[in-house]
Amino acid sequence: MNRAVANLPSLDLVVARRFYCDLLGFQVIFDTSEGGREGLVGLERDGMRINIDAPMDGHGRQACVSLEVDDVAALHAEWAAHLPGLEPPADQPWGARTFGFQDPDDNTVFVLGPITTA
Repeated sequence: MNRAVANLPSLDLVVARRFYCDLLGFQVIFDTSEGGREGLVGLERDGMRINIDAPMDGHGRQACVSLEVDDVAALHAEWAAHLPGLEPPADQPWGARTFGFQDPDDNTVFVLGPITTA
C-alpha cells in the first residue's frame, strides 16, 4: 500500500495528543517523544494517519492536512460536540463536501468527502 502521511508541527505533544486523541478519537500508533513534550507521535483513526512533531525545526509552521472520509456529516456531528463554533459542512463547487478547523498549534485540519444527496 502506498500512502502519504502529513506531519503537523506542534509546540507541545501533551496538548496535541490531548486534542487529537481525547477530543477527536485518534489513537497513538507510535511515540518517540522524550518526556512526552518533544519528539514524534503517530496517530491513526479509521485509516487516517497524521504525525505530530514537536518541535518541528526547519519545516515551517501552520501546516494543513486534508482527511478524506466517507461520511463528512457523521464526523462533523461527532467533532462538533468537542469543538465549539465548528462551521457546518458545505458543498464545494469542485465536487466535495467539506469542513475545517484549526488545531491548538494553528494547523488547519480540512475534512472532505463526497457530496451526498438525501
